[in-house]
Amino acid sequence: MWFLPENERVHFKEPFGALFPDIDKALEYLGSAPVYAVGDVVTRNLIRRGVVPELSVIDGNTMREPCRCTPLLPVKRIEVKNPAGFITEELICALRTGADNSPALVHVDGEEDLAVIPLVMMLSLGSAVLYGQPGEGVVVKIVDSESKKRAEELFSLFVKV
Repeated sequence: MWFLPENERVHFKEPFGALFPDIDKALEYLGSAPVYAVGDVVTRNLIRRGVVPELSVIDGNTMREPCRCTPLLPVKRIEVKNPAGFITEELICALRTGADNSPALVHVDGEEDLAVIPLVMMLSLGSAVLYGQPGEGVVVKIVDSESKKRAEELFSLFVKV
């Protein structure tokens, strides 16, 4: 597993993609790109708009509080453990399995926030990863060669433990 040291967390404060005030503006931006969602609220808001993500990654919380809006999707469900501040091999495998067997939902016991990094690294070019930026809106990252390179740079800040 990989741990993100406290002194490196500053690199994760800025949105990793284009920030939109709401899901509707985000959907306009991404067009027909395949959609991958990280977060309970983003997933719920996509489903309310009739968009079932190829893969949803949720943890049952929003802003570290229990989320009463956790979506119930009739799709393949993968349970995985991933502590806060970590990316586990179990999470990476679950993301790969879910992405290869879409639509799917990865339910994380722990925290799913950092799943954006390995997702961008593994997804096909042109895919769209959406996640919430607390208090600000929705971030959309369209996967391209530059975003894959940046995701690898961010992942290199983690320490293997």
